[in-house]
Amino acid sequence: MKAGRFAATSAPGRAGVASGLAAVAGLMFGLDIGVISGALAPIAREFHANRLLQEWIVAAMMLGAALGVPIAARLSFGWGRKHTLFIGAVLFVAGSLFCAMAGSVGMLIAGRVMMGLAVGISTFTAPLYIAEIADPPHRGAMVSIYQLMITLGIMAAFVSNALFSYFDTWRWMLGIVAFPGIVFMIGVAFLPSSPRWLMMRGKREAARRTLQDLRGQGHSVARELREIDARLHVRTSGWALLRADRNFRRSVLLGVTLQLVQQFTGMNVVMYYAPRILGLAGFIDHARLWGTVSVGAVNVAATFLAIGLVDRWGRRPLLICGLVVMSIGMVLLGLSPSAEVREATAQALTIGGMVCFVSGFAFSAGPIVWVLCAEIQPLQGREFGVGCSTAANWIANMIVGVSFLTLVDRLGLSGTFWLYAGLNALFVVLVALFVPETKDLTLERIERDLTAGVRLRDIGRGPR
Repeated sequence: MKAGRFAATSAPGRAGVASGLAAVAGLMFGLDIGVISGALAPIAREFHANRLLQEWIVAAMMLGAALGVPIAARLSFGWGRKHTLFIGAVLFVAGSLFCAMAGSVGMLIAGRVMMGLAVGISTFTAPLYIAEIADPPHRGAMVSIYQLMITLGIMAAFVSNALFSYFDTWRWMLGIVAFPGIVFMIGVAFLPSSPRWLMMRGKREAARRTLQDLRGQGHSVARELREIDARLHVRTSGWALLRADRNFRRSVLLGVTLQLVQQFTGMNVVMYYAPRILGLAGFIDHARLWGTVSVGAVNVAATFLAIGLVDRWGRRPLLICGLVVMSIGMVLLGLSPSAEVREATAQALTIGGMVCFVSGFAFSAGPIVWVLCAEIQPLQGREFGVGCSTAANWIANMIVGVSFLTLVDRLGLSGTFWLYAGLNALFVVLVALFVPETKDLTLERIERDLTAGVRLRDIGRGPR
């Protein structure tokens, strides 16, 4: 990026504009999550897809995303974060159009895998890029904007699904999401390169100019450049660092665990199968899709809470609070199918449980896991560490998506929700024991404590 590209914006605002553009990658992710929930039923009718095929139509995107993560790790290291985001946008547009024109379940699954590749590339690269360009006091909020975009994408897809349901046309549901992908492709052209990536490629002067432009003329970037430069001389990267350094293994394991926690809360069960859950509670026809829209609206509103509080209250308190709220939501959902309650009560419990659960996720595990995973990896192994955690997210996401209907058959709807309630309660304990508080810490300070062997939950607690 040339100096002055964001000249009319205040210093934090310049990085904020760049972060907002990068976070549009989350919009594509959200659209893909939301659109399949409304399109699945008409797809099943047209292609006579059984339960197993429906699960794989849902899960194909997650499979593609898991495959896209290692591709993104290599591309973002060699070509840079900015160009990798552009490649993701191109794949998303192509996959959307391919799905809309699919003439069979096989073609549809292939298109979903292509969209998954795009989403995997974007979910790896966007939080990493945002964390690297943000200044520490605003980093949590900036990375949380990515989660906000995911929720806006889900909400937009739910509204689109509800409107197109009157015409029973799933092809438009899937095809229309290509338009935000085109907008994102244009937006990426205005992004600066990551100053940390520029330093890794030996482009110190370009990194200095970019940092100065992002931070403003009144901010001295010399110290930040020295800290980045110091960390560049620590060890090698990737597999070699994983084998040689137990502290890097700790950060990778923590990132993977956080992403498993995020997925096994059951959030994407609610998102992918929301119309079906509402249908089992007695909601019929279009009421199911408009009920899903209301859940999406809660998802968006609660994400603003995370953006406002993540850099004030910190990561740990919000994460623990949200997991408790999610446990309560799953308990309510578990009570709703009981034979002892009337249909009106079941509907109230279902809506209440979904709203409670989704709001808890939106202000905690949704944004904060992405924030932490972008923060805790050392610079020399950052692509590898973030790649491992993001791949774990998509593998777990695929397991959740492909197993829900089977779990309902085996455990019943109540039993399935009770299982997720128990998992959320367990995750409260895991966060309390192992997750550090990274609020207001520079990425370099987090790395110094990690490489010094400081216990994970004690990172940042010593003298600065």
